Amino acid sequence: MTRHRRFALGLAVVAVPLVLALLGPLFAGAPGPRATSFTLGDGHWFGTDFVGRDVRRQVLLGGRTVVVTALAATTLAYLVAVPVALASALTRLRWLEDLLMRPLDVLLAVPSLLLILLVAAVLSPGAVGLALLVALVNVPDAARIVRAAAGEAAARPAVEALRMQGETRWRIAVGYVGRSALRTLAADAGIRLTGVLYLVSTAAFLGVGVAPDAADWAVMVDRNRTGLLVQPWAVVVPALLIVALTMGTNLLFDAALEKEERRL
Repeated sequence: MTRHRRFALGLAVVAVPLVLALLGPLFAGAPGPRATSFTLGDGHWFGTDFVGRDVRRQVLLGGRTVVVTALAATTLAYLVAVPVALASALTRLRWLEDLLMRPLDVLLAVPSLLLILLVAAVLSPGAVGLALLVALVNVPDAARIVRAAAGEAAARPAVEALRMQGETRWRIAVGYVGRSALRTLAADAGIRLTGVLYLVSTAAFLGVGVAPDAADWAVMVDRNRTGLLVQPWAVVVPALLIVALTMGTNLLFDAALEKEERRL
């Protein structure tokens, strides 16, 4: 498959869940009277869920939390990881590098989902808290990857030449080292966003950050799975939207990275 076709396919796949997530609440309308659980027909396009709510309306309402939380968590993770990684790569002080990176290694040793569940058991976070937790568990890995790419660029003679020319640390870090690590950062971002979507969905599936009966795609999969054989649409539709979101994101990043490699 050519790059253009892969990009078009990724855009088409990711557009459906993104549009539903961002614009769906505008078209959801007011909640109607509840019907019998796990039934089809009677004006319900995709049937009813485990408490008799219209699945179509729940789908229109349930994507924004997943998408916004995942995007916010990924952005927050890089806002912390990139400055730490660049500072660690450019410093000549061993103790400062250890101070920046060793605590992240300790955090990296704890399984992500286990850490989220442990914190959630004490603090009971909402959607904002879930985004912060997911960002926190992604910082160590993201920082190590960016640090590896930035460290290779920081060791080049060009960096020493820039220092001798009197260039500022900001210009060296962002203008040269940061740009050199940009391809690695973009590749990691595509994979990480997929992982964050999985982690956010799994946490929501386990009831972390959302109410047990919330209009959320991951919660819908969990709460409606008991009626899968009776009324499958309550599980299949939100599950397919989550899968489409992750697959489309990967295809888009793959196509973008292939374009960058050809340009270079």
